[in-house]
Amino acid sequence: MQGRATNLASITSLLGALVATSVVMGLLGAGLVMPLAGATGAAARSGVQAFDSLPGEFKQTPLSQQSRVLAADGSLIVTPSDENRIIVPLSKVAPVMRQAQVAIEDSRFYEHGGVDLHGIARAFISNANGGSTQGASTLTQQYVKITLQENALRNNDKEAAQAATAKSYGRKLQELKYAVTLEKTLSKDQILEGYLNLVYYGDLAYGVEAASHHYFGIPASKLNLPQAALLAGLVQLPSSTDPVHHPDRAIARRNVVLDRMHELGLINDKQWQDARATKLKLNLTPGQSSCAASPYPYFCSYTLNWLLDQPALGRTVKERKNLLTTGGLTIQTTLDPKMENALNEEIRKKVPVGNSAQIGSAAAIVEPGSGKVLALGQNTNFVGKKGFATNEVNWSVDSKYNGSTYGFQFGSTAKMYAVVTALKEGMPVNSSIYAKPADAKHPAVFSPSEYKNCSAGVPFPVRNDEGTRNGNISLTDAAAFSVNTAFAGLVAKLGVCTVQKTMTAMGLHQANGQPIQTFPSPVTLGSDGVSPLTLASSYATVASGGTYCPPVPVVSITTFDRKSIKLPTNPCKRVLDADVANGTTQILKAVLTKGTAAGNELAGGRPAAGKTGTTDNSNETWFMGYTPQLATAVWVGTPTDNSRHLRNMQIGSKFYPGQIFGATIAAPIWKAIMDRASAGMPIRDFGSASDKMQFGDQIVVPYVGGQPVDQAIQQIDAAGFNGVKGQAVDSAQPAGTALSTSPGAGSRAVRGSTVVVTYSNGNAPSTPTPSTSKTTKPKPSKSPTPKPSKTTGPPKG
Repeated sequence: MQGRATNLASITSLLGALVATSVVMGLLGAGLVMPLAGATGAAARSGVQAFDSLPGEFKQTPLSQQSRVLAADGSLIVTPSDENRIIVPLSKVAPVMRQAQVAIEDSRFYEHGGVDLHGIARAFISNANGGSTQGASTLTQQYVKITLQENALRNNDKEAAQAATAKSYGRKLQELKYAVTLEKTLSKDQILEGYLNLVYYGDLAYGVEAASHHYFGIPASKLNLPQAALLAGLVQLPSSTDPVHHPDRAIARRNVVLDRMHELGLINDKQWQDARATKLKLNLTPGQSSCAASPYPYFCSYTLNWLLDQPALGRTVKERKNLLTTGGLTIQTTLDPKMENALNEEIRKKVPVGNSAQIGSAAAIVEPGSGKVLALGQNTNFVGKKGFATNEVNWSVDSKYNGSTYGFQFGSTAKMYAVVTALKEGMPVNSSIYAKPADAKHPAVFSPSEYKNCSAGVPFPVRNDEGTRNGNISLTDAAAFSVNTAFAGLVAKLGVCTVQKTMTAMGLHQANGQPIQTFPSPVTLGSDGVSPLTLASSYATVASGGTYCPPVPVVSITTFDRKSIKLPTNPCKRVLDADVANGTTQILKAVLTKGTAAGNELAGGRPAAGKTGTTDNSNETWFMGYTPQLATAVWVGTPTDNSRHLRNMQIGSKFYPGQIFGATIAAPIWKAIMDRASAGMPIRDFGSASDKMQFGDQIVVPYVGGQPVDQAIQQIDAAGFNGVKGQAVDSAQPAGTALSTSPGAGSRAVRGSTVVVTYSNGNAPSTPTPSTSKTTKPKPSKSPTPKPSKTTGPPKG
């Protein structure tokens, strides 16, 4: 009895739904269901009232669809998405695909008004008689159900998502009401278009366009009959009939669709037979929904993390990610695939992936004057077996973009900033500076008192590893041969904080985003960690003639309906006078023509400048070089073990004896990358430095002979020079007495340049020799007396 009562209740409920639906459709007058309703008038009236009280407004939110991130040439980098879906208009779906889907899901789609009474009656009779439960959902009803589920999932409403697919008459009744309402507001083609873009076709492919690309490697507009029938058959049970995992079931289901199309007269006998006989031919195209599947995974990772940092995409990271993965955006990036491929190939030639020495290498290319990031990469795989060869950490970028936490010490590439500061302060290109004697084992020591500002408060020992030149040396040679003690003295004279301000103005910062620390070691010898991209962008300031542009990987973003999302314009800023930039470049050209990187000049005589870098503990090496069109940083070092020294190493097929410097591996990689990246570009030279920048403000060196050496240096400083103690030599003069200067007294030299004072050690020479020192007081110069310098004391080196 209980079972019969339950069955009767189900029948009564369904009858009420039928009557209600009939009223809505205006079909009661036609007497189509009145005989059934007559026996249950009260139930029918109750059903009609209940139906009328149901919500009728059906809200359609934009479908979740994949965004596309494109390279500069339009090729695809990645399709960030929660679902692999590509929205297309119905006109972009092959007619045969439309026919196949309608044939198998709702052959009367173009005849009914959203609810198919024939289907409902059939399902009603089957269900009432205790047969298998049958659905009577039209294509419109299916669209309603899946849309409700999609909306709920988008809002993280699991309960609503379950309710949207619950097997209950209440849910079915609401679905009927929505379907009838929807048919009044949308055309049949609009509903079919929405359906084809919405439904799941298995194997993580949502919508017909994504499915067509995924299974056959073609757009939905190119589908043929067997392909269309196969896709149409997947919708009913996509997880158990997809052709990748269940090819036999997929073919069987395809043939069911073909049979139905033939039965409906949509295809003729030959088409039907030929299509049925067609073997399954897939051309699987994996979705690129993550950077792991991207051909450029590290640039992809950087770009997606950069996008999540852009307020234009939303107020919070969560909002930005949601728009990025569901909004169907088209994101045009700056990536040059040819440069990217060249960069990665050349890195890996010299420093192979998974090399037994576990040496890492990374590089980045930036366009001077715009900040566009043209390429970046490293010698690891983004995904693969665990080990040194596989790494998702992006060594080329700052830590906020999934880069290395601390970056890599940038070594002697720091010396460029001292050169820039010196030229800004009035020192000319042909200045001389003093290098305290030192070698790799015997450092020169710089005391806190020697620093104009921001000393570390403790002595700073400095060795000369790459350069071995001591004494007075030209600024150009000091940079070309990377003489550490010369630059330690120069930074002491200029002031640590003064040079650090230049670094900050030119966009240099640590990989963690913090400024370079204001101590002698990081400012002079680059002991803080930076990323290759940051260093390349900073050096691009000089390459551009003085304009700093923050690195940027994206040029435009448009929505799925082709509206532009306005991004902040790149805040490029002139931070150097063009004359200073050109003078700096003139000095750094010598690094390649005669200095530590000689032999790595670019092909075809293309003008270039740059700086080698090797850290004090010899575990990181660099070459940072540029042309007017490209600035490229190359790092080679130890990403996992900072205690190791780059010395006597087998890297790939080559053994490197002795210490490895920036010129050993990094510079040749730089040359190979730049030669390929620059191919086809016009050969351009940099601007020329002015005569004043070249030769400076010439003033007269004062006579200081016979004075105590400290007093002599004070007089030289007051005259506008940088006085330093030279050698103590045998002389009959009292110990500590100034004997001569270089340049000599009475000669003209550049304001701010170094004047070295030779003084007596108090030991008279045993054999008198003709004096060559310039102790004779010179004739008064006709030049005006120079104004005293603000320098308070001589840096010793």
